[in-house]
Amino acid sequence: MANFHVIAGAHETITRPRVRTIDTDDLWDALARGFEDFKAKPSHLVFLGMLYPIAGLCLAALTFSEESMHLVFPLVSGFALIGPFAAIGLYEISRRRELGLDTSWQHAFDILRAPSIPSIFALGLLLMAIFAAWIGAAEMLYSWLYGNYAPQSYPAFLGEVLTTPRGWALIILGHIVGLVFAVVVLAISVVSFPLLLDRDVGAGIAVETSVKAVMENPKTMAIWGLIVAGLLIIGSVPFLAGLAVVVPVLGHATWHLYRKVVERDVDQELAATE
Repeated sequence: MANFHVIAGAHETITRPRVRTIDTDDLWDALARGFEDFKAKPSHLVFLGMLYPIAGLCLAALTFSEESMHLVFPLVSGFALIGPFAAIGLYEISRRRELGLDTSWQHAFDILRAPSIPSIFALGLLLMAIFAAWIGAAEMLYSWLYGNYAPQSYPAFLGEVLTTPRGWALIILGHIVGLVFAVVVLAISVVSFPLLLDRDVGAGIAVETSVKAVMENPKTMAIWGLIVAGLLIIGSVPFLAGLAVVVPVLGHATWHLYRKVVERDVDQELAATE
């Protein structure tokens, strides 16, 4: 039976991947490479990408009531917080294409046999916990500003939010709180999932490396976060359908961003191809 490990890697000796400094040109190149991966096998990539908008619509449907309609935006927007985990199959497709291996869509599920799958799931649970904390924070903010007020309809709620000082406060404070959650998720996950898929270093080292990548490239990573947010907003119109393209492209681009930020383990890659 394989050694079950989560925080630490499979080896007794801890190895910390080296992080490079990158610039905005690297971001655009990563996006271009991600789009090339998408074009190479668009049918199954769209299939995988549809999981994201469908899940978002299901979350929105759960709030389609007077008591919880104020949670529609936090749920749909906050779903991006678990996007790095949801895109793990896309990273695998990019990894296989990079190695010249078969990239049929079923190979996206090869991650279930990866040695680091316990660490991957552990980080996924962490992102889900952060997502739940964001929803809780959104609920608390709404209760603080509105108390037990229950809108009668979506138009009435939108009118209240967009035309009153209390509604403006909800928008501004909600975005500030959401930004904090987004920064935390960006820091701990920007390269951690691709790293775990590539090397069995353990969740602790993966998160440490991801945070270090952000600290070494604060401006560039901030721009990357804005690019991701902007593309997700564009892809959300109309009815999240555009995410079927945006999510795969971003997922593949994240793999290529990882390749640019984290130095390769040449010995491990040679062993993997033998």
